[in-house]
Amino acid sequence: MAVKSKSPTAKLALAILVFIAIFPIFWVFLNSFKQLVDIVSTTPKLFFTPTLDNYIYVLGRDNVQHGLINSVVIAGASVLIGAVLGIPAAYAVARYPNRFSDDIQFFVLSLRFLPPVAVAIPLIAIWLDLGLYDSRTALIITYTLLTMSTIIWLAIPAFTRVPREVEEAAIVDGYGAYAVFFKVALPIAAKSLTGAVIFSFILVWNEFLIALMLTTSDAKTLPIIASEFTLLGRNVPWGILNASVIVLSLPPLIFVGVMSGFINSALKKKD
Repeated sequence: MAVKSKSPTAKLALAILVFIAIFPIFWVFLNSFKQLVDIVSTTPKLFFTPTLDNYIYVLGRDNVQHGLINSVVIAGASVLIGAVLGIPAAYAVARYPNRFSDDIQFFVLSLRFLPPVAVAIPLIAIWLDLGLYDSRTALIITYTLLTMSTIIWLAIPAFTRVPREVEEAAIVDGYGAYAVFFKVALPIAAKSLTGAVIFSFILVWNEFLIALMLTTSDAKTLPIIASEFTLLGRNVPWGILNASVIVLSLPPLIFVGVMSGFINSALKKKD
């Protein structure tokens, strides 16, 4: 029996949901090229004379460039360390269960339940005592706790879905435990693991409250810098704010594109 296609009502509902999700992003992008007078106009303007002044202002500020470098270094390092430590840990929990496995999974998940303030307040005292407050090192270590817990949480189901028969066949062929992990389990679960890494990167890239409490100047990340544009004067600089949102959103999109291209090329080579 042929599978029935989606009804026109379902397609219309899907189109409406897509429009609701995309329109705010499109409107922010559009406003980033407008003058303030066009943005605050009582009649929304779809046709206007575009300007690059907002982007020139945002990208020309030294603190934005410094914050962008901080965000790339801190988010990139914490995700890399989290993946290197978290993926093997998730495989060990998934493939070698013991009486503590459930407790480990609950503990890892509970780290995501904690409010940012509960994480930041004790860490402020620790980093001040160690002389690492307002440093990239402190934020990398702090964010690594978040990325590693997230990656472990998402990677355990990915490795659980890897057929045991495939790993057992590899062992029969003479593969050791490390070879089974790197040459069998890791490639099979790669697509799900890539999603976990991307999700972790987006979480730490957009993280605001912990970075706000653990930095003052030297290690400020881009979300902190972007929030400071609201303090530029009495009139809210909507054009500059919209441009800063676009600048803040581009690196995660580029990272998602690069990771997606990498996994797609890897799967094509495998085929």
